[in-house]
Amino acid sequence: MIILAPSLEIAVLVLGVLVLLFEMFADQIDKRTFAFAAMLGLATVFAASFFLAPSPTEAAQAGFWSFYTADPLAIFFKRFALVTTIFVLAMMIDYAPVVRDSIHAASPQAGLGEFFALPIFTCVGLMWMASAIDFVMIFVSLELVTMSFYILVAFMRRNSASLEAGVKYLILSALSTGFLVYGITWIFGVTGETNLARVSAALVNPAIETGPALFGMLLVLVALGFKIAAVPFQIWVPDVYQGAPTPVTAYLSVGSKAAGFVVLLRVLQPFLVMPQMERLLILVALGTLIYGNLAALPQTNLKRLLAYSSIAHAGYLLVGVVCLAGEAVAYYLVAYLLMTLLSFAVLVSVAKQTGENIEDFNGLAKRSPFLAFAMLIAMASLAGLPFTAGFLGKFYIFNAAVARQQTMLIVVGVITVACGFYYYFKVVRAMYWEAPAGDTPIPVSGLSRVAMVVMMAGIIFFGIYPQPVLDALRPSRDNAPLALKR
Repeated sequence: MIILAPSLEIAVLVLGVLVLLFEMFADQIDKRTFAFAAMLGLATVFAASFFLAPSPTEAAQAGFWSFYTADPLAIFFKRFALVTTIFVLAMMIDYAPVVRDSIHAASPQAGLGEFFALPIFTCVGLMWMASAIDFVMIFVSLELVTMSFYILVAFMRRNSASLEAGVKYLILSALSTGFLVYGITWIFGVTGETNLARVSAALVNPAIETGPALFGMLLVLVALGFKIAAVPFQIWVPDVYQGAPTPVTAYLSVGSKAAGFVVLLRVLQPFLVMPQMERLLILVALGTLIYGNLAALPQTNLKRLLAYSSIAHAGYLLVGVVCLAGEAVAYYLVAYLLMTLLSFAVLVSVAKQTGENIEDFNGLAKRSPFLAFAMLIAMASLAGLPFTAGFLGKFYIFNAAVARQQTMLIVVGVITVACGFYYYFKVVRAMYWEAPAGDTPIPVSGLSRVAMVVMMAGIIFFGIYPQPVLDALRPSRDNAPLALKR
């Protein structure tokens, strides 16, 4: 069976609409049933992604295909978005009682159907972003993702922290959208094109004014810097991550960041002919590494610690972008998916019983050995211990920096990795060395247990044998690694 790549997005969109329609008329059914149905549907679409028809060659791309591509990078990140959404829905099922208690509507399950449906529409936007090769399509898909997150971040409307997070995200995201549109306008004004390949061809023309084009690209980078939480556009991250529902925070941390980087990889391609771009990206990467790691050191709230950790990991990913190592960036994002979602999955289970502060994890190894071990694996991988996916991700990034002779990025990167060991192992110390605050066991649902085991296995497996991820990034007929071209 051979299917066209756009059918994947259409199938996910239809799934989201069906979930909303059936939820509207099913008052007596447990709304968590729709989350299970959504997970099954997304898993089916994921399986279908392995039976795609080849997309037209670059020379034959016209009409719709001038906006959309189904190259290995796009297919890889479509699967990335599907897997992320499935794990987030599993977390949302466990988090449903917290959402239900915060809404206080007429029906006990009011709002849960929408809570489970919105991630599906977000997934559609993420998948479109993975295939977008035109600024118009990039903008439309980005707005679909952002509008879904507006609602999800502020979903617990009776919770003041959630509302504050929603307002901050709305205002700053709208501002970044303005920068994006203005930047696209400048680029179109200079080149007369919105298609990235044709923009690239126009920029090599000596008659083109590179100054206005570079200014337009700087504006686009401001917008993408907001999405990937790069310095100095990271100011929204800690408050939004702390105030949003925990599964939404996990989705923001992984899905939104991955989409931002895949767009960055594509958008940078036409502008790498300009030497100023590399120097700018080096400065942003250095600032992101230093700020993210130093700001995480004094944190006592685990969600805020993971927020600053997210900024730090954006810095490592930017090192890969600077070094033109698209394959290393993609592998690092897979590692980041597994270890970050695992840490948030444990946080969802623990926070229902105790809280979100690091001290609330005191003695977790005695209250729930399984959750403590899962968090240990997540923290070890985030820190970059050997035999974990996080270690190999950092290895590939630094290896690319060595190959490009980026000495400053290597020195700062190694120092900040050492900082990461300190604040990640604060959590490990609390779980295994501190006395427990109580002796009540912390229950873990069967679905969450299965999801955590899968993520732990992925962290260890890909940390030892990364080849399946690397092979997924390569065309079937050509084993040349995916990389940006100067």
